[in-house]
Amino acid sequence: MSQKITIVAVTACISGVAHTYMAAEKLQQIAKKHEFALQIETQGALGVDNLLSQDAIQAADLAVICADINIEGIERFDGRRRLQCPIRVLLKTPEAVVSAIQRLALLPQGTVVTL
Repeated sequence: MSQKITIVAVTACISGVAHTYMAAEKLQQIAKKHEFALQIETQGALGVDNLLSQDAIQAADLAVICADINIEGIERFDGRRRLQCPIRVLLKTPEAVVSAIQRLALLPQGTVVTL
């Protein structure tokens, strides 16, 4: 794609500590490497950090939900392109996530892809 892909993401794990932030860091590395614009919300033991605004969600090309639990406020992403994957998939096969992001950005709004 010639235009930069804009992504909003939410990461969350069962304990809400290490894996939540490991996933966020991995997404930041991916965004830097592939020149994606990225905003990340984390949902952890300390609550929600960097809450995504509805404007940011609407302006994004797609949402990445990288979580091992049901996230708070999933309905905010209804009707948006959405990639859902467990944290282990992101950490072990980041290039599969990148490929899914690139494909999903070309699909109609409302498309949900699960890895």
